[in-house]
Amino acid sequence: MEKILLRNTDVKDSHTLAVYKSRGGYRAWEKVVGGIFPEQLIEEIKASGLRGRGGAGFPTGMKWGFVPKDSPKPKYVICNADESEPGTFKDRLLIERDPHAVIEGTILAAYAIRSHTAFIYIRGELAFGAKVLQRAIDEAAQAGYLGKNILGSGYGLDLILHRGAGAYICGEETGLLSSLEGGRGWPKVKPPFPATHGLFGCPTVVNNVETLAALPWIVDHGAAKYAAIGTEKSKGTKLFSVSGHIRKPGVYELEMGYPLRQFLEVDCGGVPNGRRLKGVIPGGVSMPVLRGDEIEGVRMDYESLQAAGTLLGSGGVVVMDESTCMVKAAWNVARFYAHESCGQCTPCREGCHWMEKIFWRIENGQGQPGDLDLILSISGNITGNTICPFGDAAAWPAAAFIKKYRDEFEAHIAQKKCVVSA
Repeated sequence: MEKILLRNTDVKDSHTLAVYKSRGGYRAWEKVVGGIFPEQLIEEIKASGLRGRGGAGFPTGMKWGFVPKDSPKPKYVICNADESEPGTFKDRLLIERDPHAVIEGTILAAYAIRSHTAFIYIRGELAFGAKVLQRAIDEAAQAGYLGKNILGSGYGLDLILHRGAGAYICGEETGLLSSLEGGRGWPKVKPPFPATHGLFGCPTVVNNVETLAALPWIVDHGAAKYAAIGTEKSKGTKLFSVSGHIRKPGVYELEMGYPLRQFLEVDCGGVPNGRRLKGVIPGGVSMPVLRGDEIEGVRMDYESLQAAGTLLGSGGVVVMDESTCMVKAAWNVARFYAHESCGQCTPCREGCHWMEKIFWRIENGQGQPGDLDLILSISGNITGNTICPFGDAAAWPAAAFIKKYRDEFEAHIAQKKCVVSA
């Protein structure tokens, strides 16, 4: 398979403008600014079938199309580089090794909606990535790809790098907007949507790093070629971050629809030490876990994973072998979400901490009859009852761990100790 997103990452000095240009970098931007109208660019991205790679999977071109063309207010594009989902590290790879692809994609998105100010909001912990990006932004500006009257076109764009402060909730687009505006990173009620009422109340598009990094290739090679990759509804390629009990962890680029079992056993080398696969989370820890015996026939695309009872999410594949205590795993995930809840919504603020405490007492031999049903009840009362999807992200894995491994949870409660031998 021809690499699209990882085409430059293994090349020496791939983070520099010279190397990026030598491999066709900024050719797409030169093509667009030289004679393609914003409306044409939006239609091209719609035709490609590209969907957001941050987790929601919303069609990118359609999202751009919601931005009003005749608004008197400034328009903004924001590259969401606040990658904080446990088990996900694919955006970090692009930022550090192919920053100009991210920048060129951000420029293309800004041009498409007629924006003259764009931001890259990067996770605070990615200090090295922020330095790489800033150097690349400076290189692009010095080369005339940013700034005023770009390449003599009359179009101008300022690109600003903004570092977050390490809050998971700022990965949610409206929480990100609140933070970028200088406030607490609290998500906002939708509607209105950012396309009409975003940053500072102005029309705004927020796209993930991976989404934007795909744009130069699509523009350069054509929407039809991109749309020919993948499945009928899940087009193109996707990056997957693989970690856990697997021989070859790392970031992989796969054509949408690739078989999950083949990916784990062949591409990633399988589970080491002769152990069996006990479970796999395919889209980051906010998504429901699949049992090892449930992955047969499952493919890595939006529709297949949804049919299997989970979601593609951010593509963070977490592999767990038979030595894994699922009670401890569930508690660890619940502890993360209890810590990261912004506290704005009562179901999430109270429910996340409540679930974490119950999982803790089960793990530590203090579980009580009825605890599992209590967690399922709490989870059900969180799901769909919060301003943003964070509540669902905390509730879904908690419920899935119990439903998929209930016998193990019940044994922990009955025997008051871990029943899994490493």
